[in-house]
Amino acid sequence: MTEDDRIVTGEAKDDAESSVEQSLRPSSLATYIGQSALKRELSVYIRAAKKREEALDHVLLYGPPGLGKTTLAMIIASEMQVGIKTTSGPAIEKTGDLVALLNELQPGDVLFIDEIHRLPKVVEEMLYSAMEDFYIDIVVGQGPTAHPVHFPLPPFTLIGATTRAGLLSAPLRDRFGIVGHMAYYNTDELEEIVMRSARILNSPIQEEGAHEIARRSRGTPRIANRLLKRIRDFAEVSDQHDSIDRPIVQQALKMLQVDEDGLDQTDLKLLRTMIRFYNGGPVGLNTLAANIGEETDTVAEMYEPFLLQKGFIKRTARGRMVTPLAYEHLGISPEHN
Repeated sequence: MTEDDRIVTGEAKDDAESSVEQSLRPSSLATYIGQSALKRELSVYIRAAKKREEALDHVLLYGPPGLGKTTLAMIIASEMQVGIKTTSGPAIEKTGDLVALLNELQPGDVLFIDEIHRLPKVVEEMLYSAMEDFYIDIVVGQGPTAHPVHFPLPPFTLIGATTRAGLLSAPLRDRFGIVGHMAYYNTDELEEIVMRSARILNSPIQEEGAHEIARRSRGTPRIANRLLKRIRDFAEVSDQHDSIDRPIVQQALKMLQVDEDGLDQTDLKLLRTMIRFYNGGPVGLNTLAANIGEETDTVAEMYEPFLLQKGFIKRTARGRMVTPLAYEHLGISPEHN
């Protein structure tokens, strides 16, 4: 195989994977499973904005990763029948990048910025007038010839998504008229998502199999779909299973090292490190991240929220602590750690 063949093959594989991911995304509020209260609110705001023939107010979506913030942004644009431009906070490095994005917007369009808490300060400050009064002031020229130019913008909707709402500055946060908290999904909602995804993937699945996947998916649709695709692989190469049932799910998840409560090896390593080296805590997040070889942001965004929700750790003024529930889950006596 030539180098060109490898590159083309890789691109085709990436395109195919992206196409599968896209097909699993719902395309309307009616087909979006979960987040019922937020959906009801958005439905009202969208209908009202369309009735007034105005752009939807700016929207901030926050919550742990994998809960559908990007999907919901795309649905909002679809329901409003407008275009959408997507980017992320780290990708907008300078004000010129933001100007280029804003210049492409048509009246009513959506600008979606993922990880909006990671916007550079100078870019964030330029957003203030863009969001509030639909204009930006840019400086043209250099030195003595430099002069400001008032650049009007069409009315647009900024949708910001973040896993760290507390890191947003107050001036930026206050400019969002609609703020939606994305909550973890319950098992019934995840089971419905798994059943829907299995139909799209043409993978026969039994309800008990879907329930087992949902139960161990950390309350997160992205994880539920990822586990489904991996378990589908196990089912397809198995001679004993013509559909995804509970036994094949249990067998596959054991090999994937996902336990009965959805904890993976990093979760367990985190808890055991707290117990073994710090007697269950308190311990600081930076220290803990260094001990398990993960970035602090990764621990804060991907692991801590789920462990807090499960009641396995708690936050205190002095740091994180392991709870008796975690000792019980690990089969460790608090007196003998």
